[in-house]
This record gives sequence, C-alpha cells and structure tokens, in this order.
Amino acid sequence: MALRFIGIDPDSDTGQCPTVWVDEDTADVVVQGWNADEALLAQCLETGSIPPTEGVVRIPARMAALLREACDEAERRSAGL
Repeated sequence: MALRFIGIDPDSDTGQCPTVWVDEDTADVVVQGWNADEALLAQCLETGSIPPTEGVVRIPARMAALLREACDEAERRSAGL
C-alpha cells in the first residue's frame, strides 16, 4: 500500500491532528481524525450498528478542501487517469 499525502489540518501546530491520504493502489480515501465522543457515537448508532472493525472520527469543516482534493484524486486513480 502506497499512501499519497493530501494534507493535514491547516490550523494544527502540533502535527498530530486530522490528516487525509489517498491509497495509490486502491484509490481509497484514508483519514485520521479525532475519536468520536460518546454523544456523537450515540447519534451515529441511531442510524445502525458500527462493526468492531470500523470507527467514527470527526474531521473539522476547515478541512473540506482537503477532503475534496482527496476525493478528486481517488476518482482520478479509480478511473485509471
């Protein structure tokens, strides 16, 4: 698996914060975010269960442009461009 770094939370000064990558082999978008707190997790569980192999993370709205860039890159890779 080769990850293409897209970006990190622009308001971070610690380097340990939400980050976005694209898997160059599968075109999957990979994110690092803040773990969901109990209230957010409870709201998400109202929609359905969350398997033990999955998790809920929060990505700040200020990263929307980075997420769009990651999605665009994923789309290009999955189309073979």
